[in-house]
Amino acid sequence: MENTEQIKEFGGTLNRYVHKSKSCNCDMTFSIYLPPQAEKAPVPALYYLSGLTCTDDNVRTKAGAQRYAAEHGLALIMPDTSPRGDDVADEPDRYDLGKGAGFYVNATAEPWAAHYQMYDYINSELPELVEATAPVIPGLRSITGHSMGGHGALISALKQPGVFRSVSAFSPICNPVNCAWGEGCFGAYLGDNRDEWQNWDASVLISRGASCPPMLVDQGTADSFLADQLNTQTLIDTCDAHNISAKIRMQNGYDHSYHFIASFIGEHIAFHAKALNS
Repeated sequence: MENTEQIKEFGGTLNRYVHKSKSCNCDMTFSIYLPPQAEKAPVPALYYLSGLTCTDDNVRTKAGAQRYAAEHGLALIMPDTSPRGDDVADEPDRYDLGKGAGFYVNATAEPWAAHYQMYDYINSELPELVEATAPVIPGLRSITGHSMGGHGALISALKQPGVFRSVSAFSPICNPVNCAWGEGCFGAYLGDNRDEWQNWDASVLISRGASCPPMLVDQGTADSFLADQLNTQTLIDTCDAHNISAKIRMQNGYDHSYHFIASFIGEHIAFHAKALNS
């Protein structure tokens, strides 16, 4: 694992690493912010999953999250969204498939299966690496994300009861089997069997009885993707029908951008800090 960058921020350090991933069969990049409290003792970890077209760089430069992570004493782990490299399959003419659009699933269809094992990377390989090398408390994790990353955060929490103390999301893709983004990526990565797709859909998982840790979701009412891609109402209805006590907030006038995320990231980190420190 190579440390390619180290920056002092809010009394802590923002580090960037490159390492060879066994899951994705390529070099992967991630950033980790260690708060000042980590100099004295290991701290809990909050994983942040970014959305379509993003890398680890978007959240660490646009969200203002490090300030709040320092305040609450949380490590912030920020992985890339997909495998990278010359040998990695891609659709260069599309922003919603291939590099930058890993969708946090384990691909089973060719040519994607060789590298696009993002679920295993996020939920197994990366936590093992972080907990072996950074001053974080083993097993004490929460997870959040934006858009495609919100989808990734939700399914990670729902598919692994007890692994995460809490989950939150900004503008998540709530029902990907019924939107163009999800259908396009699932059809490519998972093949034509729509039954398999449902194993990677938060609303479907809840409808099948998946348990969930404390959940917070923020969705802007002026989000241009709300009507056609995000299916927030499906998540609300499914949680209500299955007695999931999620806090899903429609935030008036906010869009899909990092301006929206920066407006509420402090509340999300406080939400996770409460769960992680309880």
